[in-house]
Amino acid sequence: ARQGLPRGGNRLNLIDTLRAAAPWQTLRRRDEPRAGRTSISIRLEDLRIRRFQQRTESTVIFLVDASGSTALNRLAEAKGAIELLLADCYIRREQVALITFRGRSAELLLPPTRSLARAKRQLAGLPGGGGTPLAAGLETAMELAVSIRRRGQTPFLVLLTDGRPNVTREGIGGRSAAESDAIQAARLIEASALSSLVIDTGRRAEPFSRNLAARMNAHYLPLPRADAGQLSQAIRAGSARSASP
Repeated sequence: ARQGLPRGGNRLNLIDTLRAAAPWQTLRRRDEPRAGRTSISIRLEDLRIRRFQQRTESTVIFLVDASGSTALNRLAEAKGAIELLLADCYIRREQVALITFRGRSAELLLPPTRSLARAKRQLAGLPGGGGTPLAAGLETAMELAVSIRRRGQTPFLVLLTDGRPNVTREGIGGRSAAESDAIQAARLIEASALSSLVIDTGRRAEPFSRNLAARMNAHYLPLPRADAGQLSQAIRAGSARSASP
């Protein structure tokens, strides 16, 4: 409710109008002696109108580092978080998507969906191991986020990684060049104002992961022993912030 006149399609909010007028009734009766004790004095400044807020559908994009020896643990937690999030998608009007990066490239495994059965089928045989093409993953996620926005929805990016890229955008090995490419991709995400969360899954907090989150303007969360419940709670909180007007 906000102050205003009920015209031009605006509807009067009677309850809030009465609440605005109520504290002034004693003074107004003194100024308006002809008014009865049972009457309520309503003035223009008391009027409140309804203003409706439209909820936009949001999509959580999981970008999962599926490389290296600890990939299985990360993927297991991502699967659990996705399933927990899907459980209340109908209430929260959220969809989820899944992108993984490993070897020399990134792959969209699960386009935006609310289907728990479909998500489980795609997650069941998710492979792991190989190099870490982080820049390719970020670029793929950015492309998906742009397409989601074009449909009038709100994307929220969740990156799960141990912060050790070693494959460049062109699929060539080399840690220094791979880190530079990842930072460039992160800056594009920041420029696009894409809300995001970086979850550092390394055994220790990785300085590069924190730096990457800063370049993305993302919330950084080190969770070396995160369980699905913790991940789901952090993701829901971040998604709610991204959908706020």
